[in-house]
Amino acid sequence: MNTQVLDDLQTEGKRVLVRVDFNVPIRNGEITDDSRIVASVPTVQRLLDRGAKVILMSHLGRPKDAQDSRFSLAPVAQRLAKVLGKEVIFLDDCVGTSVLQASEAMEPGQIMLLENLRYHQEEEENDPAFSKQLAELGDLFVNDAFGVAHREHASTVGVTRHFSQAVAGRLLEQELRYLEQATESPEHPYVAILGGAKVSGKIDVLKNLLDKVDTILIGGGMVYTFYAATGTPVGDSLVEAGRVDTAREVLAAAAAAGVDLVLPVDSVVSTAADGSEPWQVSEEPDIPDRFMGVDLGPKTLDLFRGRVSEARTVVWNGPMGIFEVPEFSVGTREVARAVAGATERGATTIVGGGDSVAAIYRLGLEKDDYTHVSTGGGAFLEFLEGKELPGVAALTKRT
Repeated sequence: MNTQVLDDLQTEGKRVLVRVDFNVPIRNGEITDDSRIVASVPTVQRLLDRGAKVILMSHLGRPKDAQDSRFSLAPVAQRLAKVLGKEVIFLDDCVGTSVLQASEAMEPGQIMLLENLRYHQEEEENDPAFSKQLAELGDLFVNDAFGVAHREHASTVGVTRHFSQAVAGRLLEQELRYLEQATESPEHPYVAILGGAKVSGKIDVLKNLLDKVDTILIGGGMVYTFYAATGTPVGDSLVEAGRVDTAREVLAAAAAAGVDLVLPVDSVVSTAADGSEPWQVSEEPDIPDRFMGVDLGPKTLDLFRGRVSEARTVVWNGPMGIFEVPEFSVGTREVARAVAGATERGATTIVGGGDSVAAIYRLGLEKDDYTHVSTGGGAFLEFLEGKELPGVAALTKRT
């Protein structure tokens, strides 16, 4: 890892502008999951301990204008203050004269949270003038928002051009170290588990992993596009008709690379995706007419458990079925348990992607059951695709 990190900064008495990811779910003004807030604490606390003046900035949702109070970060400021046990100054904007003056009046050990960056359309446009305004608020810059590291926005890229040092925070550093290990120096056997609805979102990941992994286990709705590519009847299952040839190419490439790409050998099927109709197990890969595949079958679960039990490295992205419906969540739950079991046996296990992480918590498992649970969805996938993340590329490199 050649990116400078928090320990490379001298922060005593300095204003440190920190890009965090506080894009948390809020319902009726209440935060329903504060895990991203908690994840920022190691970086914030480290800066406070070293006498910094900490200025935090984040986006929240996709507001159309600054008048939409549903996307205010005010509740986040309150929750952060509770988590830290310390006052958090909250400002009603993220740029402007009053914001600059407030930053200049800060004392070492104080924390300030700016209002939602996306109240200004210039944020997503990576506008140079807006980037400069943000940069004026700090003497040093820290990016600790892996979840938006794949976005070329003002607060992730443009702002860095105005600092002599722009470094990775604790969370971003941890994300990069684990993902670099998984892509550059993994222990073998290496098993990748890929699920979710569509092949199209995982094609580049599949292709990039072929020279790294030993086994790829395929689950979720994307299974049925692969079935179609092999001529297996799919009934009314989800199929991306325009990706069948691509799926066929991936199967051929996996075979040529000596990678064992494993498709389910049985499925849970139903005539309704919402669980409103009875379900049954299709004991063969073929999906009966009028039925759709909604989850992994029991023989497939045994097969997947066996492969995971042998692994020394596991990367998992995407649910194995329609996990939001309790009757169709068994596959995702059992794979999650199998990966947790691999962690107990000493394997490195990395889970990423919003749905996978949501499934873990929904099914009663914990972050500590895995070596690393990524805070990024799109950034996690783009890293596995082999792409350079703009928010990381913009940071100061070690010489």
